[in-house]
Amino acid sequence: MAAVTSLGESSLDRPAERPRGMQARRRRRLNLFRYLVFTVFGLFFILPLLAMTRFSLEGRTLGTWSLTAWKQIVSYSFPDLPPLLPAIEITLELAVISCVIVLVLLVPTMVWIRLRVQWLSRIFEFLCLLPLTIPAIILVVGLAPIYNFIRHYELSALMLFWAYVILALPYAYRALSAGLNAIDVPTLSEAARSLGASWFTVITRVIVPNMWQSILNATVLTSALVLGEFTIAYLLLYTNLQVELFSISRNTPNASVIFSTSVASLMFAFALLLILSFAGRRRQRGRG
Repeated sequence: MAAVTSLGESSLDRPAERPRGMQARRRRRLNLFRYLVFTVFGLFFILPLLAMTRFSLEGRTLGTWSLTAWKQIVSYSFPDLPPLLPAIEITLELAVISCVIVLVLLVPTMVWIRLRVQWLSRIFEFLCLLPLTIPAIILVVGLAPIYNFIRHYELSALMLFWAYVILALPYAYRALSAGLNAIDVPTLSEAARSLGASWFTVITRVIVPNMWQSILNATVLTSALVLGEFTIAYLLLYTNLQVELFSISRNTPNASVIFSTSVASLMFAFALLLILSFAGRRRQRGRG
């Protein structure tokens, strides 16, 4: 009888242990696949950067190393070219202005559509995603008369933020939409309104803290777009960081300077986006 009981218990335990073992194997295979994919894509992005860094450190003679090209970037002194520092300042200011305007336009509008006029959500989504289907050269053709009129008032390249806001709408909308879909906006707003909160308080102190990660993602995407944009600024005859780097590459005979400016631009953008990401995560952990 005891043998039968032990046999029955072992037969009952086996079906429970078998799925666990299968799940563990699947998890190991999935982790192995992730590591493999991350390694391949990491090498795909890192190897060209390492090659560019190597060429930027080459000296005038073969087999020698020199920091001359990097010293020129640090000193911002290129012959017959304007300094690089103003272009960096303008690009950073454009990134800040574009992020603020995108968030001010999208966050209240999307919350209002989610609460009051949900039938308008498809139309609003179509309008926000429309810039993805329009090439930048066509946007320049449409915006050129407007910017030619603005140029008569001698305004700086900061006026490019209107074009950058249009370009950033699809990416920022997708990031914010994911954050809104993850929370129950009607319940949170009704609870806050029942306690006497105004609509401004509902958005700034109830809705925004619960979708902080998506706001951070929208900010990072918008900043990355502004830091890397070249076509619109170049065709509209404005100078930002990418246009200045292109001018340096065209007007300097030293190839190492070209590689060093490209590597410096990529490292600058990567460091800035990394700082934004970590700052948002630390703030979210502090709230938690």
